[in-house]
Amino acid sequence: MVKKLPALPEAKTRGGFSARHLHFIALGSAVGTGLFYGSAGAIQAAGPSVLLVYLLGGAVVYFMLRALGEMAVHHPVTGSFAEYTRAHLGGAAGYLTGWMFAFEMVIVALADLTAIGIYMGFWFPDVSRWVWILVALLIVGAANLMSAKVFGELEFWFTVVKVAAVIAMIVAGAAVLAFGLSGLDSTGPQNLVNDGGFFPNGVGGMVSSFILVLFAFGGTEIIGVVGTEAREPDKAVPKAINTVPVRILLFYVLSILVILMINPWRTVTGEESPFVQIFSALGVNWAAGLLNVVVITAALSAINADVFAAGRILTGLAKQQLAPKIMARTVRGVPAMSTVILLAVLTVGLVLNVVIPESVFELVASLATFATIFVWLMILLAHIASRRRMSDAQVQQMSYTVTLWPYGQYFAVAFILFTFGIMAWQPAFRPALAVGVIFSVVCVVLYYLTGRNKVEAGTVAELGSPPVKADE
Repeated sequence: MVKKLPALPEAKTRGGFSARHLHFIALGSAVGTGLFYGSAGAIQAAGPSVLLVYLLGGAVVYFMLRALGEMAVHHPVTGSFAEYTRAHLGGAAGYLTGWMFAFEMVIVALADLTAIGIYMGFWFPDVSRWVWILVALLIVGAANLMSAKVFGELEFWFTVVKVAAVIAMIVAGAAVLAFGLSGLDSTGPQNLVNDGGFFPNGVGGMVSSFILVLFAFGGTEIIGVVGTEAREPDKAVPKAINTVPVRILLFYVLSILVILMINPWRTVTGEESPFVQIFSALGVNWAAGLLNVVVITAALSAINADVFAAGRILTGLAKQQLAPKIMARTVRGVPAMSTVILLAVLTVGLVLNVVIPESVFELVASLATFATIFVWLMILLAHIASRRRMSDAQVQQMSYTVTLWPYGQYFAVAFILFTFGIMAWQPAFRPALAVGVIFSVVCVVLYYLTGRNKVEAGTVAELGSPPVKADE
């Protein structure tokens, strides 16, 4: 007998996003500060073997997104994975997942804000970081208080700029390698093994890079959030997800490969973006300056998308009485109150960059990784639970399903659990793990203490059946 669970509320799609918008928002969420700046720390930890970590992490992301895509196409809902976990894993799980995702977006945005302050130091080394962080918050705030369509268009052009820059960097780097245009002592494939071999810091060094690599992929699950505002989610969501392998190979593996073949891995110091460092090392200062504009654009784009996604998740929770009522208020369909509250919370970035400017990025990146992989784990577990409640006939009727079921899902779950183990193993990441665990416990305790567990979000329905419309 199929277990009865709370119904998934019907998505109210406004048709604000075209397939073009969704595709580029998904692309933009995966190409940001984690790649342009965080890759430096990953390279320092693993050396050339970081390429393998990007491939492994990319596989995890793909299986997670396919799981999310299957649920989203089969049953599109406002609230996305927060609702899927609520329906398939229980109310507390859905509540925690929604708040953990909002926490993730805030922390990732803090990392991006910090990166903007560092990037601006390329031109204005004597100006305090907090000045640029404040400017960035004002820009992002204005963008997110506009309509979804305006946001989508802005994010589209942000993404065009940074994607074009990555492609240009790869092409320019390939030309340098092919025609020997560099004046550096050593360039080419030999840089991958010259200094300590492909695993210069051993397997332990490669494992240490997992945290920053997975941080780079954080936010890709935004596809599930913005998909409900696409004009044809059943077509747009699969199309966006199916391009993930190509994006990972092109924008992560290939770009990092070019960087490592031009600049020996030990020269990647993290004082500036490795992408900017390539052109600085080659003496092409104007190109380095131009690329610095691009990485700033990338960071703004990522913050823009983070605030957008977190605002909609929190508003969805508030409408189901799972968040403060004030967060349910919208203006022209825009979650205005949630956005304003998020921007206020992000001012924490100003304080952190004044108090601990040297270590703030590593701190927030490790926190963001915990929140990111926790959300991924809940998506995967919700999907596995949903499949177990479905018959073979129901699965065969679905237009979009995961690949390599169930082995891909089990691989992704195992990889995430292993990463949690790394955070417990390495002292540098234990504070982030502790904060993440405390946040999780507090959320669950509040869920019961505030009576959220008694809130009925909809009628009762059988999972695996067509979406049930819930009256508001």
